[in-house]
Amino acid sequence: MWGSLKKLWCRSEPNHVSSYAALGADMHSHLLPGLDDGAATLEDSIQLVEALHTLGFRKLCMTPHIMGDFFKNTPVCIREKLQQLEEAIKAHGLPVELSCAAEYYLDEWFVSKLEKGEELLTFGGERKFLLIETSYMNEPAHLRQIIFEIQAAGYTPVLAHPERYTYFYGRPEALLSLRETGILFQINLNSIAGYYSKPAKDMARLLIQRKSVEFLGTDTHSMKHIRVLERVMSEPLFKAAIKLPLLNSTL
Repeated sequence: MWGSLKKLWCRSEPNHVSSYAALGADMHSHLLPGLDDGAATLEDSIQLVEALHTLGFRKLCMTPHIMGDFFKNTPVCIREKLQQLEEAIKAHGLPVELSCAAEYYLDEWFVSKLEKGEELLTFGGERKFLLIETSYMNEPAHLRQIIFEIQAAGYTPVLAHPERYTYFYGRPEALLSLRETGILFQINLNSIAGYYSKPAKDMARLLIQRKSVEFLGTDTHSMKHIRVLERVMSEPLFKAAIKLPLLNSTL
């Protein structure tokens, strides 16, 4: 599989983006084994890391879900899985830099953690980027207030896949107005290929056209996402996206 993929990259095709090397870092994935709905085993994790490395990524920040009573992950257990995967990757000779953060669901458990000053996993070093998500169907009550409280606690909130929140469909200006709060946006690469839905791709296109994107992320859970990522590079919308002043390469 990977041999044929590398041959594809070596072709001299006009306007063909050959890899994700220009991004360098992926800051949203679910590769750590057994923590959420992503990689189930260490073997799955190794396969996914190898695939993303072959696609051109040199750094991977893995962000398992932390979601109320459903995914009860903690900084301790996430770091333990990171160490386990780092050792396995080293043994396989894969030159990929691994790190971890988390994808926090905005629910009452998250608000409680924030109010208590509990440790929250971030990426970007001292910039303390905090990846957050909401329900896909229902806009959280007091969303702007929560964003303010995140910032007051010293974090820079990054909204994961804003193009996928259906409650903003038909009212994109309401989504764009969130940027007045200082929150940053991260689009899923596979949205660019229409993987999730046509409305999600349309919203991704609008955000890219309005230059309202700071990060592109793979949100990789399994090999089916890898197969879509192989197609994304040929999308004109991807070529437009990587021309934006993205922050991936600064991580």
